[in-house]
Amino acid sequence: IINILHETSTSTVKYHLLKWCICTEKQRLSRRISTSRRCRDVMPAWVIDKYGSNDVLRFTRNASFPSITYPNEVMVKVFAAGLNPLDVSMRGGYGAATLSMKRDPLSISRSGSEFPLILGRDVSGVIMECGLGVKYFQERDEVWAAIPPWKQGSLAEFVVLSANEISWKPKSLSHTEAAAMPYVAATAWSALVNTGGLSKDNCGNKRILILGGSGGVGTFAIQLLKAWGAHVTVTCSQNAEQFVRGLGADHVVDYTDGPVDVSLSGLEKFDLILDNVGGDTERWALGLLKPWSGSKYVTLVTPFMQNTDRLGVADGMMQTAATVASKALKHLLRGVHYRWGFFAPSGPALDEIRDMVDKGQIRPVVEETFSFCQVPQAFQKLEKGHARGKTVVRVSTGGT
Repeated sequence: IINILHETSTSTVKYHLLKWCICTEKQRLSRRISTSRRCRDVMPAWVIDKYGSNDVLRFTRNASFPSITYPNEVMVKVFAAGLNPLDVSMRGGYGAATLSMKRDPLSISRSGSEFPLILGRDVSGVIMECGLGVKYFQERDEVWAAIPPWKQGSLAEFVVLSANEISWKPKSLSHTEAAAMPYVAATAWSALVNTGGLSKDNCGNKRILILGGSGGVGTFAIQLLKAWGAHVTVTCSQNAEQFVRGLGADHVVDYTDGPVDVSLSGLEKFDLILDNVGGDTERWALGLLKPWSGSKYVTLVTPFMQNTDRLGVADGMMQTAATVASKALKHLLRGVHYRWGFFAPSGPALDEIRDMVDKGQIRPVVEETFSFCQVPQAFQKLEKGHARGKTVVRVSTGGT
């Protein structure tokens, strides 16, 4: 093949030969990097074959059995899967253009090759098989992980993940409890630590405002920040006030009791704002920060995916870069920092979070649990919004 590539002058022929080489090599490597002795090729799973509403969810016992493709991957038997609002959005096609590019950067596969697609971003389970390059985990280890959106999800009997995306499950939690945390924990950690620059060493006495504090990310962020010594103010509805105070919130503002910006403007300025709401909040929220003191506004509600879905990947990324750059410069001239926060899978972050969980500093918030046969009902519950914690699906029996 190499000789043919050198001798061929037609670029189209070279391109297709190169694609064939890559596919063949991946298949060859998948036979060499695993010590598996299994002979299964199907498993039960909930899948979607197209984007749409809840009726596109389909249960099958013949989903493709995942295989370890790279030496640093592990196969996990799923005991529990956590659902997030992102799963509802992905079911409807949110981020399809960007995630397709991430799955297949060379566009080797045809359009729609992500189907059948398995949803579910949180997993807690047991390692069944390790790639030959995995050093710190072994079979039968109980682990938890936040699954990147471009990978097949946890609403299945097995899932394959990179070793740097997983962590040992907290010993103090059951699999059902553990499945309620990884995705929101990784998202909050990325926003507050990676983007916001906070840590256990610099958080003491800082004033933090969380807009939308009763959802999954908000409930985790409250506990993390309080464990680090911050003063936390939260916005939520009146019926969630006692709930967030029970997690440690110092001050609660009811957004249903008049304009929330007016209520917040009477308070002392903040060092950091974590925005889980988006929309109109950007117009007034940055005025609540301490100017010229390194204060930051970090929003998790960004137009990045919408831009790439609407304009295509290249134009969407250019539009996104222009938008965030203009906003960052505009607010920098006023003495505050404007940032976008994103989910980032991280096993090391989950390691630190596991230690805090086992010390009793952070606890999971599970609102409702469903069996594996009730996945459509779990999605319906998630679509109603106004959650007070996470929705978890019990996938397999066994484990803690």
